[in-house]
Amino acid sequence: MELLFSNQPTHTLTLPRLYDPRATLLAPSSPAPSEPPAPRDSGTETDVRFLVWWLREFLLEDRDRPELFSQGDTVRPGILVLVNSTDWELEGELDYVLQDGDELVFISTLHGG
Repeated sequence: MELLFSNQPTHTLTLPRLYDPRATLLAPSSPAPSEPPAPRDSGTETDVRFLVWWLREFLLEDRDRPELFSQGDTVRPGILVLVNSTDWELEGELDYVLQDGDELVFISTLHGG
C-alpha cells in the first residue's frame, strides 16, 4: 500500500464534514477533479466511501492504475480496512461516518502487505 501512496506509511488528512455525493460519482468519461471539494453547509456526512474516493483522486501516486487500490466505490478485494483497530465490517464498511481523530488503516493481504 505504501508504494501506491508516495512511499509513506502514514498520512494525516483533513476532510470536509459534509460532501455532495454527486461530486464523487463522476461518469467514466468525466475528467478527474483538479482539487478536493470545498467544505459544505449541507450534504452527506463524510464517510469511508468518500475517503476511498478522496484517496483515489487526490493521494494515489499512480494515477494510471487506480484499480490497484479501488474497485468501483470501494477498496479492491485483498485490502483489509481497519477503523480504529477494528475490522471495518463491524463498523458499517463504506457507510461508517468518519469522526475527528479516527485512524483508518489499509492493509494489502496480497504479496505480503
